[in-house]
Amino acid sequence: MGSFQWIGFVAARYISKKRKEKSNSSMILSALGIFIGVLALTVILAVMNGFQLGFIESILEISSFHIRLESFPVGETNRLMGAAAIPGITVILPFLELTGIIRGNWGGQQVAAVRGLPPDALERDAGMARKIDLVRGSFDITGSDSILLGIELARRLDVDVGDELSLLSVSGIFPEDASPEDSVFTVEGIFRTEFYEYDLGWAFINLDKAVALAGKDTLSLGIKLKNRWQDQRISGRLRELPEIKDAGYTIKSWRDYNRAFFGALRTEKLLMFVLVGLIFIVVGLNIFQAQRKAVLERREEIGLLRAVGGSDRAVRLIFVWDGFFIGLTGAGLGTLLGLLLAGNIGIFFTVLETVVNGVIRLFNGIASLFGSGIPGDEGFAFFSPKIFYIKEIPSRIIPQEVLLIFMFGFLSAVLAAWFASRKISLTRPAEVLRYE
Repeated sequence: MGSFQWIGFVAARYISKKRKEKSNSSMILSALGIFIGVLALTVILAVMNGFQLGFIESILEISSFHIRLESFPVGETNRLMGAAAIPGITVILPFLELTGIIRGNWGGQQVAAVRGLPPDALERDAGMARKIDLVRGSFDITGSDSILLGIELARRLDVDVGDELSLLSVSGIFPEDASPEDSVFTVEGIFRTEFYEYDLGWAFINLDKAVALAGKDTLSLGIKLKNRWQDQRISGRLRELPEIKDAGYTIKSWRDYNRAFFGALRTEKLLMFVLVGLIFIVVGLNIFQAQRKAVLERREEIGLLRAVGGSDRAVRLIFVWDGFFIGLTGAGLGTLLGLLLAGNIGIFFTVLETVVNGVIRLFNGIASLFGSGIPGDEGFAFFSPKIFYIKEIPSRIIPQEVLLIFMFGFLSAVLAAWFASRKISLTRPAEVLRYE
């Protein structure tokens, strides 16, 4: 314990002396570099998580579910729903999907995925209810002629709540088994999901009507879990149920759907982490060079400490404490400010846009005195709704990632200082003190 006390005392004096040396700015620059790297990576990953998890949750809550039990007879619905009610499952919802061509006003038409659902789908599935924002009307598909449209699909078809449209449904294998049928539906509601693909290409109708339009008597069960990462375990339990095993029904996990999309998001996140993480490598090299220089400049002090009994490891720890202090200060402050900005990202961008627009107006005012200026007065926006399909900037903080970023910045400084102090072991006290 005593040895650690003298190491800490000498390290504190060494760091205090460096802070008083006005010419030595490497310590401040190193801490500033780690601070900027941790801050940037924390905020960037929080915003990226907000976008990515929003897309993933929209897909899982609205489209693919966590597990699907496919192609079973309509008459088996209640029996299978009862058998599938095992621990870990929160939602069991029968549905049927078909592809249709929807024709609205003024000859507008659009191919859309039409999903048949029970009238009480939102009451059964709270996750879907959270993701579907009813812009106009209500989620009412009780009637056989009721239909709900995504907001972009309704805009493309030029229809609103109360308008009628026609749906051309094609099922079976074209052309031998094709069974097209025209049906007239009344728009009962218009929804928004914040996912452009769904808002443009999805519609909901009554499940019984979907069965009639499809011309077949098979349905699918959409199953949602308390923890979606338990899908493989619960899928295995479902396959062992006699009602499912004996009939040979197909069970698929959410991992089987949109595999390429999820893989692209994971790769994008990894590359962003690597690119921004290069900041830590640059800062680590800076600390390495600064510490090597410090070792060379303090050869006499190192020789004296070695001569009075200090071991190689003990003397090295004095210099490692310098890296420890730099890493803890830079990574700690970067993490705190990064969490503050990530948690209030909307306010941050609002203030930033206000400042930028104020500067633009100032330049326009000056330029107008000379008969020129920047055209347009719509103002600047980082995420303009005309370009990005969002109402607000999402942000999602994942504690494990924040801890990983902090440790990345902190350890880059500590390890750089440790490797730089290896030259201490080559210092021979007798040779150093001989010339003193």
